[in-house]
Amino acid sequence: FGPFPTAGLRVLAAAAFLIPIMVLKGEWPALRQHWKRVLLAGVINSAIPFALFAWAVMHITTGLTSILNATVPLFGALVAWIWLGERIQRLRWVGLMLGFLGVALLAWKAPGGAGMKSDDAIWAIGACLCASICYAIAANFAKRYLVGVPALASATGSLIGASLCLIVPTIVYWPEQMPGPRAWSAVIAIAILCTGIAYFLYFRLIANAGPSRAVAVT
Repeated sequence: FGPFPTAGLRVLAAAAFLIPIMVLKGEWPALRQHWKRVLLAGVINSAIPFALFAWAVMHITTGLTSILNATVPLFGALVAWIWLGERIQRLRWVGLMLGFLGVALLAWKAPGGAGMKSDDAIWAIGACLCASICYAIAANFAKRYLVGVPALASATGSLIGASLCLIVPTIVYWPEQMPGPRAWSAVIAIAILCTGIAYFLYFRLIANAGPSRAVAVT
């Protein structure tokens, strides 16, 4: 599909999956009341990072992108400290530094990593780190501005916002040759399992456990 259509189809299909469930649950009024913040959260939490990761995996291994994605809780703690004023104790500072050092060493030695001195690999690593920062910002954004918004409304609305952001690039960069059924099945699976259902659980975790604990899953 290419990066933009992959990301676009992922959020479009996930939104289509969640919208009827949200309406049946009676959470449409909550989304309508907070639509601006929820849609903005979708741009930060889905549209930008999904497109960045989809582009990155064309130049580095998926294993390396997973390692770089592990920086999300590290960035999340820093964003919470800078933005929300959450205190970071000395031992936690040590943990953050060790975490960043460990990810840097793994990324450097991994196949397709920065150690290859490839410009594409370096740019792809940068894209993954930017995506991880977006996840960290979005988690803290949700904790600060989406308090009280039901998790299903937050998840659905954020995916609608991401879909609106990506629909034009998806059309512009649509592949000339139609992908086969295997590729379509993969996109649908990612959309429903790893995005629609996962985001509903994710926003519940942010509301109940806080952004730092929610992003620790990575």
